[in-house]
Amino acid sequence: MSIEKMISEHPDVAGHLNEPLAKAVRHAMYCAAICNSCADACLAEDDPAGRRDCIRKCLDCADICAATARVAARRTGGNEQILRATLELCAKACEDCRDMCSKHDSDHCKRCAEMCRECAEDCRKAMENL
Repeated sequence: MSIEKMISEHPDVAGHLNEPLAKAVRHAMYCAAICNSCADACLAEDDPAGRRDCIRKCLDCADICAATARVAARRTGGNEQILRATLELCAKACEDCRDMCSKHDSDHCKRCAEMCRECAEDCRKAMENL
């Protein structure tokens, strides 16, 4: 089952899916999971205290991405002002997390930085298409 199909089947969408928004929802869901996993992996590193800020940014990003996915997947009625602000916050959290994780050589941080980059781009594209 895809989130895009679920959203497109919503009665208020009537088959007219906002593709950029649906992609932002999907990537926000993935980003939430990857950021959460990255924070956990940072805790397992030799010097987790040295990754304190990274862990915080990953956890904040994970929570914001999860909330963004939930808000953006709701299609009943309209709440464009809140949706736009949520997408903007998600993009900002992802950019902050990406910048932090990009400073580390570990594979999990590299993967997290890449996912955050994609999610931020998708949130900004979705905002352009509201």
